[in-house]
Amino acid sequence: MLNRVLAFYTKWFAVWVIVFGVVAYFWPGPFEVMGRYRRWLFALTMFGIGAVLSLDDFKRIGQKPVIVLIGSVAQFTIMPLGAFAVAKIFNLPAHMAVGLILAGCMPGAMASNVMSYIARADAAYSVSLTAVSTLLCPVITPALTKLLAGAILPVEFWEMFWDVMFMVVVPLAVGFLVRGILKEKIEKIRQIFPAMSVTFIIFICSVVIALNRERFGMVTLGILVPVSVLNIYGMLAGYGVGTVFRMAQARRRTLTIEIGMQNAGLGTMLALDNFGEKAAIPTAMFVFVCIITASIMVEVWRRTAVYQDSLLNPNKPPRSKC
Repeated sequence: MLNRVLAFYTKWFAVWVIVFGVVAYFWPGPFEVMGRYRRWLFALTMFGIGAVLSLDDFKRIGQKPVIVLIGSVAQFTIMPLGAFAVAKIFNLPAHMAVGLILAGCMPGAMASNVMSYIARADAAYSVSLTAVSTLLCPVITPALTKLLAGAILPVEFWEMFWDVMFMVVVPLAVGFLVRGILKEKIEKIRQIFPAMSVTFIIFICSVVIALNRERFGMVTLGILVPVSVLNIYGMLAGYGVGTVFRMAQARRRTLTIEIGMQNAGLGTMLALDNFGEKAAIPTAMFVFVCIITASIMVEVWRRTAVYQDSLLNPNKPPRSKC
């Protein structure tokens, strides 16, 4: 029963982000107070991700190194360059431009693994891509941000590097270690960790809204369009990469989700710590947009898969929606 509740909660991630975002906008006080602990809370998010990874997830990387390499290169080229181009095309103000570029330089999001599973895509491929991009991001994310955004605002590579180490690598390693020690015990409560990560990402987005309550009313439309363009471009480019390399349909879908969805929660934390509240607005908006567009796409693909199953196996009962 608990697993069903947690699966439902995780699946409807987009709904909770919107609901709590509205709450934070109208009642910002509690979120502003708890925002002081945001770095620790994000570290707990990454601990949750580490706790659901296993050695098998990393063995897949060794078994299919080429497709993981293709996906990882696409992740750190398509979105960063796309974000830089979109910021230039829309002539965004300095802080907004840096925030959008920062969102583009992020690794894949944990939510993409859940989305890939629901969409009947290649979930194992999604986990492998997320794991690799997350492990690479302490070096690649600050380097790309400095390269692409350094001319707009000063970017301190080492400061961002240590931020990522504290909020990503260390808690991820601790979560992975805890899973290795507890093994079967962790497996019994496995659903708790994705739900925990979802909770903290919801909280982080709500904190950004609470801190920027006055600004959101003025800039939402101006930043919503560039953020949406970047997200849709990433999804189309991801599917295009899978098509060019003649990947199976399931892997094309995985790349669509994986590249279109960024770990903008991490981007929001880095923006707040390194560039200020204004720069966090595009990254927070990206969380909303990418979850909504991915949810729509996933539901279309899921329904298509169910329909195809019914045609191929008319006597087989339909699969569970979860």
